[in-house]
Amino acid sequence: MQVTIQPDDGGALALSRGRQLEVITLGWNAVGVVILAYAAIEAKSVALAGFGLDSVIEIGASAVVLWELADIAQARQLKAMRMIGSAFVALAIYLCAQSTLVLVVGFRPHHSSIGIVWTAVTAVAMFALASGKARIGAALENPVLKAEGRVTMIDGILATAVLSGLVLNAFAGWWWADPVTGYVIVYYALREARGSLKH
Repeated sequence: MQVTIQPDDGGALALSRGRQLEVITLGWNAVGVVILAYAAIEAKSVALAGFGLDSVIEIGASAVVLWELADIAQARQLKAMRMIGSAFVALAIYLCAQSTLVLVVGFRPHHSSIGIVWTAVTAVAMFALASGKARIGAALENPVLKAEGRVTMIDGILATAVLSGLVLNAFAGWWWADPVTGYVIVYYALREARGSLKH
């Protein structure tokens, strides 16, 4: 007699909740990419452009996690982690070059009200989503969901850093705070890439 093992209700509920959190993150960042692209072009801001690229990576990471949650085979988990890590390496290389160029040239970004508002709201949203992902990832013992939860937490930290740079530029005239924020993103991107690629 063949016995089919069904997932327990708690595990199925946690899996469903994990998918919901990823869909919310994906949707939020899809809207954010459009807003950040507009704000970055308008203000000519390296930090906003970098944060927009980070949002693109977050969209990819959420898509990867949704793909991984559909089949929790170990091979798929490893591939998912490498994909997330590689995207962060690319982001770090771009931002390092762009921030250095802006500092050397002495280019001064403009004020961006929409950038300030969006990064402030995004910081709150990302911290809340990261907390939920960490909790669900631990319940499912899923390393990819937990790793993507850390990516979302970093997204919140970066939103806070970018917000600080925008506010300092707008109200104190510290133009260099914008590209310096780009280096903050580089640091976190490389740290997360290292954690993802060593799996």
